[in-house]
Formats: sequence, structure tokens, C-alpha cells
Amino acid sequence: NDYPPPRKRDLGNPPPGYLLLFHDLTGIESMDQCRQTLEQHHWNIEAAVQDRLNEQEGVPSVFNPPSSRPLQVHTADHRIYSYVVSRPQPRGLLGWSYYLIMLPFRFTYYTLLDIFRFAIRFIRPDPRSRVTDPVGDVVAFIQSFEEQYGRTHPVFYQGTYSQALNDAKRELRYLLVYLHGDDHQDTDEFCRTTLCSPDIVSFINTRMLFWACSTSKPEGYRVSQALRENTYPFLAMIMLKEQRMTVVGRLEGLLQPEDFVNQLTFIIDANTTYLVSERLEREERNQTQALRQQQDEAYLASLRADQEKDRKKKEEQEKKRQEEEEARQQILAEERRQLSLQEEKERKSEGLPPEPLPDDPNSVKIIFKMPNDTRVERRFLFTQSLMLIHDFLFSLKETPEKFQIVANFPRRVLPCLATEKTPIPPTLQEAGLSRCEVLFVQDLTDD
Repeated sequence: NDYPPPRKRDLGNPPPGYLLLFHDLTGIESMDQCRQTLEQHHWNIEAAVQDRLNEQEGVPSVFNPPSSRPLQVHTADHRIYSYVVSRPQPRGLLGWSYYLIMLPFRFTYYTLLDIFRFAIRFIRPDPRSRVTDPVGDVVAFIQSFEEQYGRTHPVFYQGTYSQALNDAKRELRYLLVYLHGDDHQDTDEFCRTTLCSPDIVSFINTRMLFWACSTSKPEGYRVSQALRENTYPFLAMIMLKEQRMTVVGRLEGLLQPEDFVNQLTFIIDANTTYLVSERLEREERNQTQALRQQQDEAYLASLRADQEKDRKKKEEQEKKRQEEEEARQQILAEERRQLSLQEEKERKSEGLPPEPLPDDPNSVKIIFKMPNDTRVERRFLFTQSLMLIHDFLFSLKETPEKFQIVANFPRRVLPCLATEKTPIPPTLQEAGLSRCEVLFVQDLTDD
């Protein structure tokens, strides 16, 4: 980093003993020159001593730059500053000799100063280092600003510094950060004449987000430590550059409205290409993301369609398998039933008594007319049960599985099987059959 470490905030009144201390540290003989130098640095002895050493080594001062001084660009990262400070570059043998002689003194001075600062911070930590209510800090500053300077001011971002960065990044807008130094002598004039100017208000509101806070508040102090300002008023222009939020411009010191607008315009013009590039890249990313999302949705829709097709195919296959299984089971059941029926027919056939002789006086000749118009003839005894007729017909192959026997004169169904009304079927004689009868076999299988 080519820029000096942060300095303390400028002091409005001369602390006692500073003039003599500055005289001892710098070796300036004229006390009037010591006073003038300290007044130029607002009695900030550390900054005055540093600038005195830099001046002796040929480095320009960083305090109170001329208002007409043009903006300069740091070539390393193209960030824009109101001034540029370089490290001391010894020139010639005398410069190198002086640099080497002063090196141990400077090292000792800054080492002791750092130790002193560390001890002070350890003994009395700065209460501003604890950020407990960042939004409250910002809102309190806005209320205080409006009470002191009125409501004609740029639109303040009412949120934390991190939220302002995120919104500027999301919206691809410039973010102007203003750190308010309450005790600085230029703060009041800058706020009244520059920041609250109608032209400045319109310029800021139409081109960027504006976040501000006082460094006396914990949130403002935290941002101050991050941005490392040197003096007040201090403003930093931040934008998304190379995929990260970057400080592209720093304005420090009192600025008139015209200079303020010119410098901000210069910063914006110098970084417009980066912002346009970011917008194009984001647009391309959004289009790529949208295309990928459409492709993913189309893929998911196709996948769901394929899954639905596979599901239906599996359902149809499962249904077909179940139907085939049911048909196979039905065939097996039918085969078992037919086998059982055949066995029953054979058992009935084997259980039939022998047919009586034609000359037997108790014999009855019965002609059975089958459903297929065939005739079957057999003799029975009057004393035999009608169940025997049924068993005989059941044992025949051409007889249907379910049937009934009907007599014509008079037409009636013979009770050949046991029922609740006739638990014991009657004999042929009791059924009123004559010695020669024609009985009809009716198929009941479809009933």
C-alpha cells in the first residue's frame, strides 16, 4: 500500500505543550514557523511531524491540498484520489545519507508511538469499537443532521453500511459514503454550503446511493477504521468492480459545490465502463441462468413424462400379469373342478346298483331325453329312490353339471335330491311313475 497509515482526527484547539514538543521533534528554529505548521495541520502533531519529515525528503504534503488541484489516478488499480502520497524516495548521496541517519530515529519514534497507542487502547478501550445497534446509530445521525442543517439534503440510506454495500452491489449502483467529523472545523461549512446544496442533492439522489454516519457513533467509527480517512470532510465512492465492492474514489477536505460535482462526475466517468461491464456480465449470467433453468425445467418435465410413462407401462404390465395370473388360476381351478367332477361321476357310477331285468315285475323302464336331444334308456325298480335316477344321470358324460328331471304328464319336476321339505327323496312308485316313462333332463348350468 503506497498510502500512509490513518492519522488522528484534526483538532480544533492547540493542546498545551504541543508547540514545544513539535519544536523538539523537528528541530525548526523559528517558533512562528512551528506554530504556522501546526495550525496548517489543525494542531495534529503526529501529522505535522510526519509531513515535516516527508517535506525534508521531497514528499508532498497530504494536508490542505489546493482546491483547484486536479484529480489524479493511481495507475496500479485505476482508483481515483484527490491527492496521491508516495513513499519517500531518497535522492543522491546526501539524500541516502540523511535517510539512513534518520531511519533509526523514525523507527524508534513510531515504535514508541505504537506502544503508547496500544497501552492507551488496552487501558481505556474506545467505546466506539463496540457496535451494538448499527441501524440506530445511522438513524440517530440522520435525526441530528436534520435538526442542525434542515431536511434539504441527499436521501440518506437508513440502514447499516453492510446493507448499503449489498444493495449497491445488487442494484449495480454507485455508493457514496460520507463520514461526518463532528469536531472538525470544516464540517459545518461543508454540510451547509456543499452537501445541502440543491444541485448537490439532485446530483446525488439521481445517480447513486448515499450512506452517512458520524464517526462518534460506533457504526461510523467502524466504517472509519475500514476506509482509513485522513481528514474531514471525507467521502468515498464505492462500486462493484471485478466482482467485489471497491473504493474507486476518495474525496478528503473542504470542497465547494462546483468542485464536488466535477470530482464526482470525473469518478463516475472514469468507472462507467466497469459498471457497464458488470451489468453486461450480470445480464449474461442472468440469461445463462434463465436458459439453464428453462433447460432444467424442460429436462424435469421430460423426466416426469418418462417416469409417468414408465409408471403406466409398469401398471399395465402388472395388470396384465395379474390378469394372466388370474386366468391361470381360473384355468387351474377349472381343471381341478373338472377333475373333481369326473372323480365324482366315476364314484357315482361305481355306486349304482345293477340294472333290473326286463321281466322283473317291479321294474320301470325310463327313457331320458337329454338336453342335446340324445336318448338314454335304463330300468329301475319301483322301490328305488329318485336319487338313484339322479346319480345315474350324473354319472353320464353327456349330462350337464347341473340339471333337473321333469315329467310331462302331469308336468312336474321330480324331487330327486334331498331338500328341507323332502329330506328323503321319494321312491319311483311314490313319485307316481308308471312302468314306462319318458323323462326330460333340463340343463341348469347357466342359471
